[in-house]
Amino acid sequence: MIYIGFGFLMVFLKSNSWTSVGWNFMLSAFAFQWAILCRGFWSRAMHGEFNHKIDLDITSLINADFCAAACMITFGALLGKADLFQMWIVIMFEVFFFALNESIAMVVFKAVDIGGSMIIHCFGAVFGLAASYFFQNREAIQKHEWKAVGGYTSQYVAMFGTIFLYLFWPSFNAALCPPLSKHRAAINTALAIAVSCVVAAAYSKLQHKVLDMEIMLNATLAGGVIIGASADVIVSPGVAM
Repeated sequence: MIYIGFGFLMVFLKSNSWTSVGWNFMLSAFAFQWAILCRGFWSRAMHGEFNHKIDLDITSLINADFCAAACMITFGALLGKADLFQMWIVIMFEVFFFALNESIAMVVFKAVDIGGSMIIHCFGAVFGLAASYFFQNREAIQKHEWKAVGGYTSQYVAMFGTIFLYLFWPSFNAALCPPLSKHRAAINTALAIAVSCVVAAAYSKLQHKVLDMEIMLNATLAGGVIIGASADVIVSPGVAM
């Protein structure tokens, strides 16, 4: 999902196709490694315990990938505005504050967010919006040289990333669930994301008279995002949908 789904989803801009895939690959790999250290640091800082080494297991690797997902959401807001070095600096700081925000949410507020609706998606979106203010905000609004738009080929290729994310989102939300609720989270997510796909397509057809690719690329995934905070606790399929 991180390297293929987000990578090809970012190809939607016609002037940033190869940049999207290549930068996504490198920046995600960096965020993944840096997240392991930052999450380990803040986890120990919150408990005032620095005598033990940072644990490395499947859970810590999955959480590091979750952090990389937040960074790639931010990447989407800065795509075409920031160069590679600037993105590297942004992500370095974002991972640090992502780990702090996650520790506060989990340790202080005892938040339940199994699929990362708040901690991953909301944080990455807000961080990206805040950062975009400092990167050619006026030029972006004016669509300088029409770079901030998609083309037929770029959006066609980006659809591969959307479908990849769509297929794997149930496993994304269920990855860290306890065994007894893992199936429930996967089923609820599959139902929610299927409904968001149909409703997004229907809205696009009714409002724009066509299947608008910007809507199909992003709004079809909304169900997987929004149900992440409660995917393992909802027991009714109708409520999930």
